[in-house]
Amino acid sequence: MFEKLRNGLKGIVKKISNTGFTEKDLEPILWDLQMQLIGNDVSVEVAEKVCTELKERLIGSEAPRFGDKSDVVEIALKESLETVMNGESRLDLLEKVAESKKQGEPYSIMFVGINGTGKTTTIAKVTHLLQKNGYSVVLASGDTYRAGAIEQLEEHGRRLGVRVIRHKYGSDAAAVGYDAIEHARAQGIDVVLIDTAGRMQTNRNLMDELQKVKRVVQPKLTIMILDSLIGNDATEQAMTFNKHIGFDAAIITKIDADAKGGSSLSVSYLTGKPVLFVGVGQGYDDLQPFNVEWFADKLLQN
Repeated sequence: MFEKLRNGLKGIVKKISNTGFTEKDLEPILWDLQMQLIGNDVSVEVAEKVCTELKERLIGSEAPRFGDKSDVVEIALKESLETVMNGESRLDLLEKVAESKKQGEPYSIMFVGINGTGKTTTIAKVTHLLQKNGYSVVLASGDTYRAGAIEQLEEHGRRLGVRVIRHKYGSDAAAVGYDAIEHARAQGIDVVLIDTAGRMQTNRNLMDELQKVKRVVQPKLTIMILDSLIGNDATEQAMTFNKHIGFDAAIITKIDADAKGGSSLSVSYLTGKPVLFVGVGQGYDDLQPFNVEWFADKLLQN
């Protein structure tokens, strides 16, 4: 996980540890850091922000004149990364579901993202998480375009023991989501998870369709699913979906296979939306809450 970026950051820590903490000393190394970050799928704006944060922490800081300064540098870099990843908003999914249950209303979540990001599998993982915490779930198969999408969700539903509300292929996705919420109300089900189509983000028809689904269904939460392996494209997708559809939080998948990790750094900072979870494997339990301290530790661990 993050091997390439981690090795690059390790080299930067070593370089800074062997120099002084003046602006003149740091300038060329911070430039190297910026290039390392950009080369590992961190957006230019975020790379610049990390360097600025690190520079402010190091200049004038107390460090031993002789001996190893790497601990001081590593702490400063870790704090800089955490500052950038700590978005303005916080969101506790289980807390939101609990509040909605107290009000006697099903908590509806709409999942968006392009095909291939692991959206349907992630919906199954979220279902499993909710079940482990004592909540009942119904799934809505709102991807009525991709061949096999309904069957894929139904197979997860069978394994997890939850019902899937479906219509025929080519039918109105908004109607599927609406029917699922009405079913949840009638049956006293706690949470509705709504799958949606995911053709390429540049497809205008897809954006129009998702806007309609959101307008009709009025989900309490919209989650964007992003594939960490596609690098900067993940950030571009997040910006596009946020502009046209709007989402409240993100889940980043396939992070266990990502040697770079840069997209995970960029998404929250550029969209202002929190990353809720990261996918760290194929099993239903392989969904880990995103924690900035954990992430920064992973980037800097030896």
